[in-house]
Amino acid sequence: MAGTVTGDIRRDKAFFEQRFTNAMDFMLRDMDLGGVKAALLALDGLVSKQIITLSILNPLLAARPPKDPRARLSYIEEQVLGSMEQKRERSLDTLLTLLMSGFAILLVEGCGDALVFGVQGFETRGPEEPQNEVMQRGAKDGFTESYQNNIAMIRRRMKTTALKFEKAQVGSESHTPLALCYLEGVASPEIVAGVREKLRACDLETALGAGYLAGYLERRGLFSGVGQTERPDVVCGKIAEGRVAVLVEGTPSVLLVPFLFVENFQTMDDYLTRPFYAAFIRWLKYFAFFVSAFLPGLYVAIAAHHPELLPESLMLKIAGEEMRTPFPVFLETLLLYFLYEILREAGLRAPKSLGSTVSIVGGLVIGETAVEAGVVSAPSLMTVALTAVAGYAVSRLYEPLSLLRLVFLILGGIFGVWGVTIGLTLVLLDLSATGSFGVPLLSPVSPFRARLVWRDVAAREPWKQLSKRRARVQDMPGVEKKS
Repeated sequence: MAGTVTGDIRRDKAFFEQRFTNAMDFMLRDMDLGGVKAALLALDGLVSKQIITLSILNPLLAARPPKDPRARLSYIEEQVLGSMEQKRERSLDTLLTLLMSGFAILLVEGCGDALVFGVQGFETRGPEEPQNEVMQRGAKDGFTESYQNNIAMIRRRMKTTALKFEKAQVGSESHTPLALCYLEGVASPEIVAGVREKLRACDLETALGAGYLAGYLERRGLFSGVGQTERPDVVCGKIAEGRVAVLVEGTPSVLLVPFLFVENFQTMDDYLTRPFYAAFIRWLKYFAFFVSAFLPGLYVAIAAHHPELLPESLMLKIAGEEMRTPFPVFLETLLLYFLYEILREAGLRAPKSLGSTVSIVGGLVIGETAVEAGVVSAPSLMTVALTAVAGYAVSRLYEPLSLLRLVFLILGGIFGVWGVTIGLTLVLLDLSATGSFGVPLLSPVSPFRARLVWRDVAAREPWKQLSKRRARVQDMPGVEKKS
């Protein structure tokens, strides 16, 4: 603990100067206020120099504070700078954090408190359409790196006093500010308290993004009970169902807890289109999920161990293609899988100017040329390509899908269809055993509730029916009710 402001301006200034030794962005301006010594502190790049000059320095230099030390700060606070956003603070540790957050600090000789002014002036990115969550009919604005701007975007959509934002902080070194967002009276107090407690127990030294905190809010497992979104309308829809959102300074992604498995297949467009089309798109996504997860493993399992399960013409076609290649079907598909993942990572990390080059090399040179040269077979290449495309239909699950493809591919290549079956059983066990803040991850599919499944999982009811009863996450089947 660094202690508190002493009122001895030389001693107080020395404290800050020692902490910011060799820091070229540290600014300290000594002043004489009618015979009273004072000092204004700020960090260059985090504050607006124009606001400091016009709204703080000019009025201060014209001020004549009283000789009584106890009245000096009140005079400056109420008579000189009464129009400024300001507050008193005594703790030196708190003042350090505020200084590094873009506030200016005024120290006055003989005063045991410091005045803190909100004069932030650093550049921020304006709202843009999220690149990872493109919608056809939804709003085109997305979250930015400033969590205060993100709070305002949510507030504009939810004009109710029940909307609460609780301030918190994580990171013993970064002191990253964050906010818990929920609807009072809708969100479960137990869930809110659980999120608050887990964040308080976070022992990170540095938190530079929302993903740092996801591991502290979820149970270990293949599928996460913590969702992420860059869209304000999605956050508003989720907190209206009793969820808690975590907004972290410095990242455009917002965490949502609890997050159910079925919500990975839902988008905001589902609620802006007609119900029959929303149901059709959801079933397409369910099908794409199974294709992306199981197709490589089933292809290898059947081609290598159970060819009798294939129609005769297809079996002969695959056998003829495999005879032209030097590798067995299992090794061939495995190599294509890793090759695709390498190309995908290269496309993500390469400069934009090289993006087209990666596509040409991957699509023409490695794909078509490899088939014509007899290095890989066309059925294997088509299987891996179809698997990759299907995975993008459920982009939120791409990370676990990448691992599932590899696991099922290995199990299918070694044990055949029985290996894929065993892998599916283990995945279902993992899903059934996973929960988020007391809410089962598979709810309402397991435990099964037909009314809820047909309401907004297998299909989507029209808004006339959806609006009659609010679906709260704490009311899902399988949630333990505390008396």
